[in-house]
Amino acid sequence: MTNPSTPAIRFDQVSRHFGEVKAVDQVALEIHDGEFFSMLGPSGSGKTTCLRMIAGFDKPTSGKIYLYGQDVSDLPPYERNVNTVFQDYALFPHMSIDDNVAYGLMIKGIPKAERMKRVEEMLDLVRLPGFGYRRPSQLSGGQRQRVALARALINHPKVLLLDEPLGALDLKLRQQMQVELKSIQQRVGITFIFVTHDQEEALTMSDRIAVFNEGRIIQIGTPSEIYEKPASPFVAGFVGTSNLVSGEAAKRITGSEQMFSIRPEKIQLGPANGAADKNMISVDGIVRDVVYLGLFTRYLVEIEGGTDLVVVEQNLKTTSMDVLSARGQKVRLHWNKDHISRVGG
Repeated sequence: MTNPSTPAIRFDQVSRHFGEVKAVDQVALEIHDGEFFSMLGPSGSGKTTCLRMIAGFDKPTSGKIYLYGQDVSDLPPYERNVNTVFQDYALFPHMSIDDNVAYGLMIKGIPKAERMKRVEEMLDLVRLPGFGYRRPSQLSGGQRQRVALARALINHPKVLLLDEPLGALDLKLRQQMQVELKSIQQRVGITFIFVTHDQEEALTMSDRIAVFNEGRIIQIGTPSEIYEKPASPFVAGFVGTSNLVSGEAAKRITGSEQMFSIRPEKIQLGPANGAADKNMISVDGIVRDVVYLGLFTRYLVEIEGGTDLVVVEQNLKTTSMDVLSARGQKVRLHWNKDHISRVGG
């Protein structure tokens, strides 16, 4: 019986080196049972290597990996109760959807009647009832991804690993599948570990996120913690858009040269002669550029000292002509002091 307080996955100072390259460098990490956990970072940051080591496709150079308290560092993939969903689906093109989903059960020698019962349950779970007779070529990209998910879940793994599974889908379908994936995870209640370089995906679905860079974890936290309180300039810049202000510009605004970040949507754009609220920070500037994006407009405002701040405002009452006319105008920016985040490093 697994102790409920035992982490689903624990990395104990895990490193993976390829010659001189430290793909993963001294990673310590705990992922909770039943959690939707995302590993987020740019290409080459170490997130996929960590996923491969959990799956057993790769071994640590040093350190230990534990699955529900068991050291699995040297176990082959087939002896770990985990399954992986890949970006390219990896479905058998010559087999029906039923047979694709049932494949793992067939290998285990599960009787056909039991296999088909569980296949039906899985196809219902991923909202593809009645699709079992089709071939993968007869399905859309999103449907094929759901089949891959059903095939991975039918063996009841303790942990499901997802390696950029939505990367091949178009934007609208990807957004739909984000909601679908989170819903499925909540229904099955098992641990999902999701690798992505897309910060919107990570923010949308995750209970917690680990931000990777250069083989190390830079910050772990909930989506709101990662977004609202970035621990470093890298996190502030990689997870969404952030204004980073330091040195003399920071000192003029806050009285300290220490770097701070302020998110573009937290800044209000007002007329140059607008009143300054004592509870707000107010800064004068000139609009250097305006980008109209339909739902919202992005302004680039140069403040005293030559520093540029990005400001984003929803187009609730304005037209494209209104917002574009702001270019070159003097403005006053306002934001709540509480929305500043001090950034170390």
